[in-house]
Amino acid sequence: MSVFRSERRGDAEAAAVVTEVEGEIRDFIRRDVSYLRRPREANADTGAVDSINALIQRVSGASVDEIDRVISELQHVRDTLRREGERVQREISGYAGLSQAAMASMKVIAENLQQWKAPSIQANGNGG
Repeated sequence: MSVFRSERRGDAEAAAVVTEVEGEIRDFIRRDVSYLRRPREANADTGAVDSINALIQRVSGASVDEIDRVISELQHVRDTLRREGERVQREISGYAGLSQAAMASMKVIAENLQQWKAPSIQANGNGG
């Protein structure tokens, strides 16, 4: 029974600590945000707007910086892809030229072989 009582006592103490911490957080938030709830004059409103704008800029500043970094990286990748595409096009053009030159050479070789074969066929045909 003493074990159950100590556990209950520990749970109760933990709950009390949690409640106390939550209360302190509520008080802190009320003090921190209370100036926004008070009625202000026109000049004071511009101060609140300025402080809200400053807060928004601080919060969004990191996101804007990250977006700028990503845009810069994407532009770099785009430039790299463009350069690689141009290089591949040059390689393909070079290959096409080489292929055409090889085909022309093969035609010349084939024609020369036909010319050499023709006299030997005629010589064998006349003699036979």
